[in-house]
Amino acid sequence: MSSSMPVVSVTGAQLPICCTCGVQYGAPRSDCPICLDERQYVGWNGQQWTSLAELHASGRRGRFGEEGPGVIGVGAEPSVAVGQRALMIRSPSGNVLWDCVGYLDDDLVTEIEKLGGISAIAVSHPHFYGAMTEWGRAFDVPVYVHAADREWVGRPDPAIVYWTGDTYQIAPGMTLINAGTHFAGGTVLHWRDDPEGGGALFSGDIFMVVMDRRWVSFMYSIPNFIPERPRTIRRALALVEPFTFERIYGAFWGRVVTADGAAAVRRSADRYLRFALEDDS
Repeated sequence: MSSSMPVVSVTGAQLPICCTCGVQYGAPRSDCPICLDERQYVGWNGQQWTSLAELHASGRRGRFGEEGPGVIGVGAEPSVAVGQRALMIRSPSGNVLWDCVGYLDDDLVTEIEKLGGISAIAVSHPHFYGAMTEWGRAFDVPVYVHAADREWVGRPDPAIVYWTGDTYQIAPGMTLINAGTHFAGGTVLHWRDDPEGGGALFSGDIFMVVMDRRWVSFMYSIPNFIPERPRTIRRALALVEPFTFERIYGAFWGRVVTADGAAAVRRSADRYLRFALEDDS
C-alpha cells in the first residue's frame, strides 16, 4: 500500500491510542482504564500512547487475508497492541465487520470499499474496541456494543448502539449473543447463512480458539491467567445451544475451528469444568 497516503481523519488521527491494548480515546489522558483492570495490564515500561498518525508514520499498513468462506481478515502489519484481526463477513444483505483493530488509514478504507464496504460493525469486548469509533465514522455505520460494557468505551459517539438483553439481530441471519464470559458484555456473533451452509460463530476471545484448533477455552483474564467462573460458562452454553455452527472464528490470524464447532464448544466446556470443579480431597 502507498506510504504517501494520509490517515483517515485529521481529528481522529491525533487522538491517543493505548500502546498495550490498542484502544483509542477521545481526549488525552494519563492512564488507560482498560489496562488498569485486572483482566489486562499496564505495559512494563509504564503507560505509553500512540496515535493513528504515529502508527502510519512508523510504517503500519493494512493487511487482508482470507480466513474462511466468505470471511476476510482485516488487520495491521506489523500488528498493533494485542494483535487481533477484525473479520469482514461478506453477506448479500451487507458486509459486517466483526471486532476491530487499533489502526485505520485511507488505503484500508479504499480496499474495503472495493470489497463492497461495510454496513455495520459489532465488537466482542473492550480489549478489541480498538479505533472502533474512527471505523464507524469512516464508513458511516453503526457500531454495536453490549450495554453491559458501556463504561469501557473510550471514545463515545452517537454511532455506537448499546444493545441489551441476551440476543440481538443486526442483519438477516446475523445474531449477537451476550455470552458474558471474559466481560459482562462479552459477545459472540452467529452467522446462519455462511457459504458452507453449516453456520459459523465469531467468538473473539469470548470463546477463545486455542492452539489446538479443535477446542476453545474460557478465561476471565487471558494475559493474567484468571479462569472464568463455572456459572458464567454454563450460562454462555445455554445461550448458544439453540444455534448451529460448524466453524468458529477466533481472535487471531488462523485461529479457526473448521468443523464440528458446536460440539467443540460443548466438549471444551465439559473439559474446562471437569478440571475447574475436580475435588482432590
